[in-house]
Amino acid sequence: MAETPILDRSIHILTIESDPVILSGLVTCLNRFPDLQVSAEAENVASAWQILTNSGAEIDSLSKPLLWRIDLILLGLPLHHPLKDRSSLEFCQQVKTQYPNLPILLLSSPQDRDLTTAFQLGIEGCCLRGSSILDLVAGIRAVVAGEGSWVPTVLAQVTVGTATQQGNLIDRLRLASLQQIDTTLARLNTNLNLPVASNREERLSGLNRLILTGRKRELTTARWLVQQLFPGTTPTGSHLDASPSISQLVPSPLAESSQSNFQAQTLFERIAAKLQSGLTNLTPIALEIDILRQEKKQELFYLILKQFEGLLNELRFSQVTIEQLSAKQQTILIDLWASILTDFFGRYHTLSIDSSHIEIIPVILQDAATIQTEILAKIPQSTELLNYLLFKVPLAIDNTVSDAGSQTSEDRACILLENLTIQMANAVMQPLLNRFGNLESIKSRFYDRSLLSSREIERFRNDLSWRYRIDRYIGEPQAIFDSKYRLFIFTAYGIDRIAIYAPRPQELSQLAGIPLVVTLALETRDALSPRLKMATTFIGSSIVYLLTEIIGRGIGLIGRGVIKGIGNIWQESKRNP
Repeated sequence: MAETPILDRSIHILTIESDPVILSGLVTCLNRFPDLQVSAEAENVASAWQILTNSGAEIDSLSKPLLWRIDLILLGLPLHHPLKDRSSLEFCQQVKTQYPNLPILLLSSPQDRDLTTAFQLGIEGCCLRGSSILDLVAGIRAVVAGEGSWVPTVLAQVTVGTATQQGNLIDRLRLASLQQIDTTLARLNTNLNLPVASNREERLSGLNRLILTGRKRELTTARWLVQQLFPGTTPTGSHLDASPSISQLVPSPLAESSQSNFQAQTLFERIAAKLQSGLTNLTPIALEIDILRQEKKQELFYLILKQFEGLLNELRFSQVTIEQLSAKQQTILIDLWASILTDFFGRYHTLSIDSSHIEIIPVILQDAATIQTEILAKIPQSTELLNYLLFKVPLAIDNTVSDAGSQTSEDRACILLENLTIQMANAVMQPLLNRFGNLESIKSRFYDRSLLSSREIERFRNDLSWRYRIDRYIGEPQAIFDSKYRLFIFTAYGIDRIAIYAPRPQELSQLAGIPLVVTLALETRDALSPRLKMATTFIGSSIVYLLTEIIGRGIGLIGRGVIKGIGNIWQESKRNP
């Protein structure tokens, strides 16, 4: 049993789960929601009961009994399996007897034969294993609010009591097929969540990841076909295996999602597949991520995709409007950046500097304003990308509106998401390079071996500094004047750069100082270049004519006369010896 620090949040949860991996995933996932906090954890009902019975003597920092800080019990154990001489069902009965106002939400499978008994005991809700995290959070909020939250299919089962016995042969075959497919999908998701291969044998190689991703796609298609050919009562997207992997509970760019998120999931899978190839910077432009080792680059990119999908889920759940999304755009990106760097570096990672201990995250977060101005605010069309993924707002491509869901729109959305991923990775690394770039502990943990020396690091930082200056004063004004965005993308060989057409008249009108001078110089060059070329061509032609037709012919006539005179003299000398 482990207890986590209690924060000042509205819903405090006691989580009971025997699988430590699933328990860790539940805690991590639920704590991401601002109104939820896992206040205590237990691996069995005996430990959970001990927490409840001893809570009166355990006083937190607010001088309140621990029990008063628990608003819900999330029970993830099978009801019909005895655990240490006490079953989960008996535990629920004792809770309802001694703590009638403490609600219980079951995290169960539809095959649990004691669900009917649990319903009759007054258990407030049940969520199926494998459901999306948003469904689980919605169930938690509904139960705490005093509303019942039983999955409709399970509710029909427990109220009628004979739903599992009424299916015909086709229904049983369908159920067995879906169970087999979902069990295999759970194993694939577990394997796909392994880190990318480096020196450790237990990590997944790039080739194996591609193979498993292909198998996963095939199984997802097979599952959809089974549901279409043999429709039944099981809701689409509900996984039926009794032991789901952590990837089914934690949002991940490689995890199964609901039908409404299918197109966004496809984008994540496309990008994740590209991460198996080389991540070398193919452009002449220095990027902050160039200093990272290959496996660290992949780890950072996977983390960004995972966090971005979690952001999409939170925005969907918050029911944010298009207008609100546009107003909160920069806040959303800076929050995403903060969550990524916290997970990548470690929330409590501490460095020893001059006999003092400094936590990385609080120091790096001091650069939030600079990161937002220099990088995040300049990520092209991030608002359009979110509107497309959340509300299916059509994208404007080459001044033409493309239908949402079309191949053209999907390709453009993929390009925008790839650029956002790469720029977000640069934003994560920039403050680390500025503040802790030369520390040996940072070098050994993150840096490529070719960039370990202090000289190479300073040269690398100087290249980055010049890149930002050139881009600020020359590159970006030229892109605005050319009505283009320059985006970084993943290719089969590494990270490359492309340009897409995008009118930018508002940004052009706001240019001032050196950027404005650059655009005026470009305009002057464009205005004078054809005339200078024409004048140069005319002068050149005149000189050629003068040299060839006048001077050349004159020189030719003189030469012919000289040769003729020499010939006459020679002939006369022969006649008069």
